[in-house]
Amino acid sequence: MIVLKNAQELRSMSEACRLSNAALWSVAEYMQPGITTKELDHIIHKFIVQAGAKPSFLGLYGFPGSACISINQQVIHGIASTKVRLKEGDVVSVDVGAFYEGFHGDNAYTFMVGQVSDEAKRLLQVTEESLYKGIEQAKPGNRIGDISNAVQCYAESFGYGVVREYVGHGVGRELHEDPEVPNFGKAGRGVRLVPGMTIAIEPMINQKGAAVKTLPDGWTVETASGGLSAHFEHTIAITETGAKILTVR
Repeated sequence: MIVLKNAQELRSMSEACRLSNAALWSVAEYMQPGITTKELDHIIHKFIVQAGAKPSFLGLYGFPGSACISINQQVIHGIASTKVRLKEGDVVSVDVGAFYEGFHGDNAYTFMVGQVSDEAKRLLQVTEESLYKGIEQAKPGNRIGDISNAVQCYAESFGYGVVREYVGHGVGRELHEDPEVPNFGKAGRGVRLVPGMTIAIEPMINQKGAAVKTLPDGWTVETASGGLSAHFEHTIAITETGAKILTVR
């Protein structure tokens, strides 16, 4: 069931989303060689708790971290570890949610550690641009498929693979609500967009092919090819005039 939000609920949810984005960017200055992913997770956890909120991901379906931190060929759901240290040239997807005053926010960004390859820069740029291509289609009267198709067509025009197994979703009082928001599909298909809908659009784009695999830890998803992956995400609201990004910096 899709839950529409009224004006007051959108104001409250906007606060959760702004906090989620601030928590995400709290680690930007620490994206340096040598830091462990566990240290990054601790920084995010501390930021959210000190703001009077709760990490949305911690304990969700049994997940052990406050953020999903996924490096290079890891697509999503990377578990923070004291044994994993960032290296020069890494690309690091950080996915963060915060629960504040009854609502969740959800967002992700793929950071560069020091100097990265031109191939990595291009992948990150195209993936982020594909997110905004999707957001452009998030307006009343359009359908979910218009968002999905915009992301897919843009990413695939550069020869990249669009992950099928994991998709965006509704966000609100629950972190994962209806509807699903795939990053692939046909324009003009799917749920019609109406004001009051709040959704997370989150392209997961692979350098080489769309196929992925899950590691034995049961969480971490990697590219089957071993190539790089990038992940960008915003929570948005559908308004009378179009999309409003709630996870604003």
